[in-house]
Amino acid sequence: MSPPAQDPPRPRRKRRVDPTFYLFLIPTLLVFTLAVTVPAVMGIVYSFTNSIGFGDFEFVGLNNYLALFSDPSILSAYAFTLGFSLVTVLLVNALSLALAIGLTAKIKFKAALRAVYVVPMVVSGIIIAYVFQFLFYNSLPALGEALGSKVLSASILTKPDLARTGIVVVTAWQAIPSSMLVFMAGLLAIPGDIYEAASIDGASAWQRFRGITLPLIAGYLMINTIIGFKNFLNAYDIIVGLTDGGPGTATYSIAMRIFSGFDGGDYAYQMANATVFFAIAVVLALLQLRLTRGKAAL
Repeated sequence: MSPPAQDPPRPRRKRRVDPTFYLFLIPTLLVFTLAVTVPAVMGIVYSFTNSIGFGDFEFVGLNNYLALFSDPSILSAYAFTLGFSLVTVLLVNALSLALAIGLTAKIKFKAALRAVYVVPMVVSGIIIAYVFQFLFYNSLPALGEALGSKVLSASILTKPDLARTGIVVVTAWQAIPSSMLVFMAGLLAIPGDIYEAASIDGASAWQRFRGITLPLIAGYLMINTIIGFKNFLNAYDIIVGLTDGGPGTATYSIAMRIFSGFDGGDYAYQMANATVFFAIAVVLALLQLRLTRGKAAL
């Protein structure tokens, strides 16, 4: 006996898109294109010219890009920015992880302390810079004189090495809360049973940290490192508020060099600098996206 004939499969209907979707999408794409994409493309085009920002210009090919790699001011800006970013990332990750461990432990006033520690994250960078500038020029020298310290009796922002240290400290002070919240999310996701089992087996606090905590938050550590490094490469407002690139050009960042092209007569040259910097940022963003996506899949 032959099996009963089956009805042919019905063609699947395409899901109708709600017109409201386009109502929100099209204006957003239009604004993004006009405000971001078009200026970026124009900047890349200008990087191959000798434009000063207005008037006539001529295409000069790769001359601007070739000049970048032999320009001491550009190389020093990249060296300072990369060194500053690396040091700040290490400092921020170490301190934010320590704070996250403390604020997820069984301590009193935990909620209040969490609220206090996130305050720097919501304050404008330029405001923070001006507050610390006052402290470095007035309060700290007064304290240095009271203690008889010659190093601290004058503002640290007037000395190249100490000025760099001051910028790292202030930037880290503002960046620690956001990294701390990421670490807290990772620490709270670790089951408490694992720590209890390790304690029963006689593991010390350091052994539990090294064998349990650190491996299980490695993904969060990597995400904080990539995001922090990318953000610190864009350092601008805190440096401008603290030192304005000084003393001399000791704390001139890449972003400050790029912005100098708008009024310094080397617009096209700094557009080439911005294009190189944009390529570095894209690589870091893709790396961040891959790491974040991998973490979300766990």
